[in-house]
Amino acid sequence: MKTLSMNHRFHESPWKRPGMLKEASSQPHFLQFNNLACETAGGKVIFATDEWFAPARNLLKRDPPEFIATSFTEFGKWMDGWETRRKRIPGHDWCIVQLGVPGIIHGFDVDTSFFTGNYAPYVSIQAACLDHTPCFTLDGDRTGMAASPSQFEAVAQLNSDGWEELVPVTALKPGYSDSCHNYFSVTFPQRVTHIRLNIYPDGGIARLKVYGIGNKHWSTVPGKDQVDLVALVNGGVCVGYSEAHYGHPRNMIGLGRADNMGDGWETARRLDRPKILKVDEKGILQVPGCEWAIFRLGHPGVISRIELDTNHFKGNFPDSYKIEACNFTRDEERTFLHNQWSCDKSPNWRILLPPQKLKPHHRHFFSGESVMRCGPVTHVRLVIAPDGGISRLRLWGQPVSNNLTRPQQTSKL
Repeated sequence: MKTLSMNHRFHESPWKRPGMLKEASSQPHFLQFNNLACETAGGKVIFATDEWFAPARNLLKRDPPEFIATSFTEFGKWMDGWETRRKRIPGHDWCIVQLGVPGIIHGFDVDTSFFTGNYAPYVSIQAACLDHTPCFTLDGDRTGMAASPSQFEAVAQLNSDGWEELVPVTALKPGYSDSCHNYFSVTFPQRVTHIRLNIYPDGGIARLKVYGIGNKHWSTVPGKDQVDLVALVNGGVCVGYSEAHYGHPRNMIGLGRADNMGDGWETARRLDRPKILKVDEKGILQVPGCEWAIFRLGHPGVISRIELDTNHFKGNFPDSYKIEACNFTRDEERTFLHNQWSCDKSPNWRILLPPQKLKPHHRHFFSGESVMRCGPVTHVRLVIAPDGGISRLRLWGQPVSNNLTRPQQTSKL
């Protein structure tokens, strides 16, 4: 298919701006992946040995931890995390997390924020892929509680102490702002459904984030079904972006509609905006720059229907956007990632959706002749101009066999 020319306002696209690469390179690569254990993705704690000061379910909150100096409960100081009592019996504390999205794990963030004199001294993490979901769970506020004998008996059937060890026993750092994030990169190519978080011997952790890529059993999807190919739950993942000052692009492929502006992708205001703004005959702003985000689809496919949602973005939505598509092998993707998707070494993107004017706080749908016929694709690039926020991106299409596009879905970035 002939590649369509880019609209004038995208000709001078600045990609990574000065300062961005240095900041990004100082962080572990896996932080760009999805948090498979987040409560908003369906993650939940199904067992915890002890939850005296603060319940284990707090580990999976999406929002950053907070500290309220004057907040206490009848059991002691209120803490925004999981904190066990000071152990006075043999053993150590641990909990089991059921991932909201089963997948391939690339790294962990064990966040000890605000746990300074009461953080867990050591941690280890184990993982398993269970054929059947355990029938037990933890309900309600369990502050001040501990696992009952019957709960210990039920969880023993999982033999979790023998699960694969992804993180060996490792010392943690206290929860001060410059030391609270304990990052662990892992190489484990097998699908995971549950993890066991061990703390030694007791103490507190604010958040646990499990970064990875969803791994869907595509053999169970009927061949003619339309599937959101970029969705978090279907294995979609962000593999590059230009700017994310207020919110990461991965938020756009999350479940449901966004709760607020923080649950979307939002960039800073571009400093190269013209002093006096002008529009073309279609009402689209004529600006020199844009922002972009690139996604690898959960499965190669033919995209036929698109939704872009600016929910909650009322005074800061982009003026317009377009979507491009391409096919990459694993080696090709690795090369582009190494080059930071720089424009001088850019792949041959094809227009999937030509530039469209956007509305505030609105769901935009496109199908039929509006969506260009690109055939099977593996990656898409969302380009917004000049800047702003998007809450959700949905790309419905039909999965196709891998031999048409040669992708590797679980390749490590």
